Amino acid sequence: MSVAQRPRKQAEHKTPTALELSIVMPCLNEVETLATCIHKAQRAIAKLGLAAEIIVADNGSTDGSQMVARELGVRVVDVPRKGYGSALIGGIDAARGRFVIMGDADDSYDFGAIGLLLDRLREGNDLVMGNRFAGGIQEGAMVWSHRWVGNPALTFISRMFFRTPVGDMHCGLRGFRKDAYEKLRLRATGMEFASEMVIKASLRRMKIAEVPVTLSPDGRSRPPHLRTWRDGWRHLRFMLLFSPRWLFLYPGIALFTAGLLAGAALEIGPVKVGPFGFDIHTLLLAGFCCLIGYQLIVFAVFTKVFAMRMGFHPPNPTYASMFRYVRLETGLVVGALMFLLGVAGTVVAILSWGAAGFGALDPRLTMREIIPASVLLTLGVQTIFASFFLSILGIDSETEPA
Repeated sequence: MSVAQRPRKQAEHKTPTALELSIVMPCLNEVETLATCIHKAQRAIAKLGLAAEIIVADNGSTDGSQMVARELGVRVVDVPRKGYGSALIGGIDAARGRFVIMGDADDSYDFGAIGLLLDRLREGNDLVMGNRFAGGIQEGAMVWSHRWVGNPALTFISRMFFRTPVGDMHCGLRGFRKDAYEKLRLRATGMEFASEMVIKASLRRMKIAEVPVTLSPDGRSRPPHLRTWRDGWRHLRFMLLFSPRWLFLYPGIALFTAGLLAGAALEIGPVKVGPFGFDIHTLLLAGFCCLIGYQLIVFAVFTKVFAMRMGFHPPNPTYASMFRYVRLETGLVVGALMFLLGVAGTVVAILSWGAAGFGALDPRLTMREIIPASVLLTLGVQTIFASFFLSILGIDSETEPA
C-alpha cells in the first residue's frame, strides 16, 4: 500500500482525488538505512499534508530490505535488471504521482527537505536538481576526489557540451514532472542515468531549477556501490557519445583545417621555420590530417542524424534544412568533382613521369602532385558513399517533388 494523506483544502493547486507526489528510492541491500529514509519521507508527507506515495525500487536485495519496506506500508517494485538506472526506471515507471522525487536509500539525503523541491516543481519547472555544493557537504560525506575533482570536472564538461544550467550534475536528490520524464525516454541502466536525465532535459530546453541540499555521511557499514574510476569514466563516456560535436565535429574541423593550411603552404615548396625545415614528409602528414578530419566531420553528421532519428536528441532545424536543400544528388556531384580533380592531378603526375622517360624522378617535385591528387581521390570516394548513407538515414525526411 502507498503512504498517502489528503491534501489541505486551502491548497488550490492540489487535486484531492489524485496523487501529487511519488517518492522513489532505489534500493540494493539497504536494510541498515532504508527504514530511516522511509520514516523521514513519511514525516515530510504528513507535515506538508501531501497526497503522496513512497516507492522502493528494489534491485535484487538479499538482506531483507523488501520486507522492511512492506512492513512500513510502502510500495515495493521489484526490478530484476541490475543497475542504478534500471532500478530508478522501474520505480519511476510505476509512480502514480504528477511529480516524482528520487533519492538514495542510504540516508545521505534528508527526505524531510523535499518541500523545497516540490515548491519549485509547482512553480512550473520540469526538473529540479539538488545542489550539494550550495547546501553543504558534511565532513566525511564525500571523498576528496569526488568533491574537488570528479564532480566539478564532469559538471563543467556538461555545461560546456550541453549548456546544462546546474552546478551539481550528479546529485542523487532531484524532482521532476512525470510527464516531462516520459518525454526524455531515458535508457541508461547504470550510474550514468543521472547524467542522461540532465543532458536530455537541457537538450530539450526544459525548465530546470536548482535548490540547495545537504549531503550527510551515509549510515551504512558496508562500502558504497559507487566505484570512482569506473563510474566516472562511464559518465564521461556517456557525455562524449551524446555529443557528436565535441567527439567528432570540432576535432575533425581542427584536423582538416590544420592539414589544409599546412598542405597549401607546402604545395608551393619547402618551408623553413627557425631551425626546422618542412617538406614533402610534412605534406604527406597534412594530407592524412585532411582525410582523418574529413572522416570525423562525416561521422559527426551521421551520429547526429541517427541520434535524432532514434529519439536520443531532439529535432534540429539545421539538419532538417540540410535534408531539404542538400540531397543525395548534391553530394554525388561534389564527390564526383573532387574525384575528377584527383584524376586530373594523377594524370599530370603521369605526364611528368613520361616527360622524364618513365625513369627516376625527384620525389620533392612529384610528391607535390601525387599527394594532393590522392587526397582528392579519397575525399571524392568518401563523399559519394557518405551521401548514399546519409540519404538512407534521412530517407523519411526527404520530401517528394510536387
